Amino acid sequence: MKRILESVAVVVLAVLVSGVLLAQSNPYIGTWKLNTAKSRFSLAPAPKELTQTFEAHGDGVKVSTEGTAADGSHTAYSYMANYDGKDNPVSGTGAPGGADTIALKRLNPNITESTWRKAGKVVRTARSVVSDDGKVRGVTSRGTDPNGLPGRDLIVFDKQ
Repeated sequence: MKRILESVAVVVLAVLVSGVLLAQSNPYIGTWKLNTAKSRFSLAPAPKELTQTFEAHGDGVKVSTEGTAADGSHTAYSYMANYDGKDNPVSGTGAPGGADTIALKRLNPNITESTWRKAGKVVRTARSVVSDDGKVRGVTSRGTDPNGLPGRDLIVFDKQ
């Protein structure tokens, strides 16, 4: 019985340590707040505020986003995704381009690419880069505006 308890304790400790190591190796983990002064929006009006929280989740991340849209409405959406390029559901309101799925690819520890889809059609692509010091994240997003014209946003987040 003692040997079983020791084995269980080792497994639990290994899982906890691997989660901490994954979080340390992923500079996205943490809370990020939109810096409106440094951001430029052309795909949609700039939100009044936006906060994103990234948590380690298996081989990927769990992301929760909350904010206030330009019109004053509350937005909140979330997703869990691995960095495998496969579509994952997005739930809530206010996702970029009204997307209902996202696919993530990790190019290196500080750079990820995402593809946002609505009903299977790509509505937005983005490249996210975390600075070497881990304090700033820039997202270059391409898609179409509400009139169907192509555009690009540069969204800057500061780590909290």
